[in-house]
Amino acid sequence: MSPQKEEDTISTSKKPLKPNDFPVGAEGKKMKKQDGTPIADTKDSPIADDVAERLNEDEARREQEKWSA
Repeated sequence: MSPQKEEDTISTSKKPLKPNDFPVGAEGKKMKKQDGTPIADTKDSPIADDVAERLNEDEARREQEKWSA
């Protein structure tokens, strides 16, 4: 059996995230929007936590830049 590729371990939504979807969170291997709608499944919970944290930091930075311009 061949090892799984990273693309095979993460499923993604077809719709882009919008500002009102944040902050995103992680529950186990699932990532969810602020309203609880699932947006992705990951290989394990540390990955989900890390990706959610990075997305939230990126969105916070984007919002801050928008208001400081």
